[in-house]
Amino acid sequence: MVLATATACAGRSRETVVEPTESAAVQVQNQSFSDMVVYAISGGQRIRLGLATGNSTHTFTIPRHLIRGAGGIRFLADPVGGNRTPVSEEMTVNPGDVVTLTIPPQ
Repeated sequence: MVLATATACAGRSRETVVEPTESAAVQVQNQSFSDMVVYAISGGQRIRLGLATGNSTHTFTIPRHLIRGAGGIRFLADPVGGNRTPVSEEMTVNPGDVVTLTIPPQ
């Protein structure tokens, strides 16, 4: 199971913007011993964000075209050399948000 939460910076207005000028990020807390390749999934497209090594925390930038607010994003953690691929719930990520993705120990 993968847990994800989103937090936003205070003081931002909620104007509709076609292309976000501010990026968003995902902070991956990998509590497992396995290294995980982290992907963002949106509209059937899977985009590699980076490698979260075991028992560590890494922060990856979410591509701007995925945070336009029009659809949801899921995060997938694919263990290197493993066969399970946990996927987060779908969520909306806005510019300036920081999503925390926790991969629990096995």
